[in-house]
Amino acid sequence: MAHLPPVDTFDYIVFGGTGDLTMRKLLPALYHRYRDGQIPDASRIIGTARSALSRADYQQRATAALHEHVKPEALDEATVQRFVNMVYYVSLNGAEADSDWPTLKTLLDAVPATRIRVYYLATSPSLYGQICENLSREGLVTGQSRVVLEKPIGTDLASAEAINDSVGRHFPENHIFRIDHYLGKETVQNLIALRFANPVFERRWTCDAIEYVQITAAETVGVEGRGAYYDRSGALRDMIQNHLLQVLCLVAMDPPVSLEADSVRNEKLKVLHALKPISADDVAIYTSRGQYMRGTTGDRTVSSYLEDLGEGVTSETETFVALKAEILTWRWGNVPFYLRSGKRMAEKSSEIVIQFKSAPCSIFTNKPEPNRLIIRIQPDEGVMLSVSTKDPTPTDSLALRQADINIEFEKAFNIRYPDAYERLLLDVVRGDPILFIRRDEVAAAWRWIDPIEQGWRENKAPLEPYAAGTWGPEGARNLLSQSGHLWHEDMKK
Repeated sequence: MAHLPPVDTFDYIVFGGTGDLTMRKLLPALYHRYRDGQIPDASRIIGTARSALSRADYQQRATAALHEHVKPEALDEATVQRFVNMVYYVSLNGAEADSDWPTLKTLLDAVPATRIRVYYLATSPSLYGQICENLSREGLVTGQSRVVLEKPIGTDLASAEAINDSVGRHFPENHIFRIDHYLGKETVQNLIALRFANPVFERRWTCDAIEYVQITAAETVGVEGRGAYYDRSGALRDMIQNHLLQVLCLVAMDPPVSLEADSVRNEKLKVLHALKPISADDVAIYTSRGQYMRGTTGDRTVSSYLEDLGEGVTSETETFVALKAEILTWRWGNVPFYLRSGKRMAEKSSEIVIQFKSAPCSIFTNKPEPNRLIIRIQPDEGVMLSVSTKDPTPTDSLALRQADINIEFEKAFNIRYPDAYERLLLDVVRGDPILFIRRDEVAAAWRWIDPIEQGWRENKAPLEPYAAGTWGPEGARNLLSQSGHLWHEDMKK
């Protein structure tokens, strides 16, 4: 791997330090960056949570997490030990004013106040404001402090604004980093390079050449241990409002004047403002929602969503959503954007499909298929372009066959593709907000989502069952078929 410049020495203080996100994502991501020489040895990672643990106890948990979530070939025991020596722990309830703040304050005051401090709030969003108020009251917010907010930012526009107001009373906007790990994925970032560094694409990136766009995030897992959270959220809030709308913005935005953060985010905001509203009365036309039932994944039978929640539980929460979005600009006039996300689906796949228009006429005996660009976000990150070529089978005519130009990034560059959090965690230290969400983006996304939620609450679009291990309810196919379109997996049949 090429030499990566180290960041400045920092303290990373994680509220929710014993949680799944910290153990599964944050600590492994920081370990990888330390292993590659980007984190100075004097930096500290300070976990905080209500659990009464000693520093040694927490270091043992951190070590176990690395061995569970980092591939064996990346684990070097000497490096693991040096990394774990940077790890500290404070038993603290961040939302309570009378918790053990003096211990945290003593730990932080042991180094110069000019050191960068990152407060990562891996807690319930309802606690964000209170944690920030306590940090401020204790004098722990310095000029070099930043705060990271995990999604979801609220459950609707009103609650999102309340959270942003409460955090904004203690941190300036340019020190608030609203994280969306999808924006940290290399393939999502590559959208900017793919479009704006390659005129062959950008000059055809309009309604003149593109018939429709699909953005899919499909999971084979169910709610697992997240049932209590997920049932209050659902697929629309959990995936569409943040992850997939952000991807849509990168696909659809006009060229920014530079790669400066606000220049890029201004263009994304324009896309959100240009989305055609879907009113509560129109949700049956533009959306499909479903909930998984018992089914088969691989060679095993899996339970339904209600069974995963617990015996005797009833719920109208959607585990699948598909919707048709339209962007009211000259670039995208009459081009539908189909967004889809669901649990317990047939395959784990996150991808963007750009379907180009067919040629207006053909000189060939068999009509060529339209070109299709597929950008794979996960797994097997890469880009594939389908083209029509001469069928090499000996015939008397010039027949056509579809072929794929396929680039797998990991093989092409012969490197390990980093996890999204690796880039994002150190971007906060650098103070670079380009891959984070600005407050006005959050508000614009909720303004578009809220009427859909309202229509669903009023049951103006049915909640359809779908078998686990399939591609969702029939309503999702109908959403495309009314325009003569197919989901990507249906094109393969």
